[in-house]
Amino acid sequence: MDTATWVPDEIPLDRPSAARIYDYFLGGYHNFEVDRLMADRLAQTDPDVRLASWVNRAFLRRCVRFLVEQGIDQFLDIGSGIPTVGNVHEIAQATEPSARVVYVDIDPVAVAHSQAILRDNPSVASIRADARQPDQILDHAEVRRLLNWNKPAAVLFVAVLHLLPDDDQAYQAVVALRDALAAGSYVAISHPSCDDAPPALLEQINRLTAAAASRYQYRTVGKIRRFFDGLDLVDPGLVHTPLWRPESPQDLLVDQPQRAFCFAGVGLKPS
Repeated sequence: MDTATWVPDEIPLDRPSAARIYDYFLGGYHNFEVDRLMADRLAQTDPDVRLASWVNRAFLRRCVRFLVEQGIDQFLDIGSGIPTVGNVHEIAQATEPSARVVYVDIDPVAVAHSQAILRDNPSVASIRADARQPDQILDHAEVRRLLNWNKPAAVLFVAVLHLLPDDDQAYQAVVALRDALAAGSYVAISHPSCDDAPPALLEQINRLTAAAASRYQYRTVGKIRRFFDGLDLVDPGLVHTPLWRPESPQDLLVDQPQRAFCFAGVGLKPS
């Protein structure tokens, strides 16, 4: 795809973007040299960072399939990034063709490309919004058009909350969207943890990402667990991402889950 068809004119291309770095790690092509340079530096600092991206993507796939099996047919994906193969709507609609999905991202490039490839799918929308302003998300016209908050839905915070470095803002974002959900809804979260990462490595990562549009905030497992307050964690609970309902013993990093530096869980909103 020609760059002119997916990059808005007003977007500065001289700073790396978390969404485009993730796209690069996943093998996508909607990224720029500045993103690839940052990604390669991160990979030099942490050789497992690319594997961790794949593991996180695999969690997303397993999670969405699980949610569809529970009867969920509407999804709000916060910090969705740039759509690549195996995104939420593709996974959900493969089983439930009527599934509705709203992607939310603050990166205008991610949103512009999403809107371009989704224009022929009336059951899916992509909007630009800030996770720190959940009321604007809930009031957005496309969210109101596609999602019925009187019925169970799922809100996905997959590899995004670490981009909200202020703890209060991160918790408030989750609580606001959790409270908007009907009973029987789900909240899915994956989040990098500092519990397994050597402090020297985290310091190197923080120095590198200081140049990015978003800085990273790795959190302890205890802080990650707080995001599930008011929810019932479904089995197997909050675990290393490769261990959340793996599909086979050959799943990536299932035998060395701590290398992912990430925990994941799915919470059910009780009646």
